[in-house]
Amino acid sequence: MAEFEVLLGGIAFGESARWHDDRFWLADWAAGEVIAVGVDGAPEVVARIQSFPLCFDFLVDGSLVALSGGDQKVLHQAADGSLDTYADLDGVSAFPWNDIVVAPTGNVFINNIGFDFGSDVEGAPGFVCLVRPDGTVSAAADELAFPNGMAITPDGSTLIVAESYAKQLTAFDIGDDGALSNRRVWADLGDSAPDGICLDAEGAVWFADVPHRHARRVAEGGGVLQTVSLDRGCFDVALGGADGRTLFMVGQNWDPAAMGSGDVSGQVMTVEVSTAGAGWG
Repeated sequence: MAEFEVLLGGIAFGESARWHDDRFWLADWAAGEVIAVGVDGAPEVVARIQSFPLCFDFLVDGSLVALSGGDQKVLHQAADGSLDTYADLDGVSAFPWNDIVVAPTGNVFINNIGFDFGSDVEGAPGFVCLVRPDGTVSAAADELAFPNGMAITPDGSTLIVAESYAKQLTAFDIGDDGALSNRRVWADLGDSAPDGICLDAEGAVWFADVPHRHARRVAEGGGVLQTVSLDRGCFDVALGGADGRTLFMVGQNWDPAAMGSGDVSGQVMTVEVSTAGAGWG
């Protein structure tokens, strides 16, 4: 079993793992913070957004965009650190927005779980929307069973979505106009419930699994290539580091009944792997 190291602790609810500009980034949903972490483990709060969920990615110019579910907006961070509206989601859905990924064309894909998490209506279908660079929002895909992490292949041709309740990774072709087509099961994950995902240079996907407390690498079709076991639920993953071969894993103890209790068991853990990261998201 691969041995992991702890890079950062004291996180209340960590998600949205990214490697960007030579640092590891994550969001602490409970604290309402976007945090960048150096390889020495030193954290810096780079944005404060009171939203739960709070997921973010980076536009092709390197600037940050984040989903702010509380006010139904995609926010953009300017060079001076201020936040303004990139796209208005008001009226699209009353339910929580979840993940966001930026394509190399500048198009942005965002997803919505389609129900209030923890309510009696769990299992309602979720969907994916397309946000174009001009801020217009349109439907892209529907009937998704709790869409979670998303990633785009290096050539920008394929979007992969983790369907947590369907226990699978679902792929779509991305058209020149950003439209999604040719929906298919990219990988059947058996009893795993995928959360955050990332791609590597061999075309495999790493996914985080909360109930099974591990990060797992799978090939297209679902064949298991590697598993990194943790001592707590794994919520998101990203590949980065100097050579792209450091797997960053965001995890914490998971008890829905204890949300908001002040528990700070969240950690960023790392392990070296054989294949570098690739793609978008």
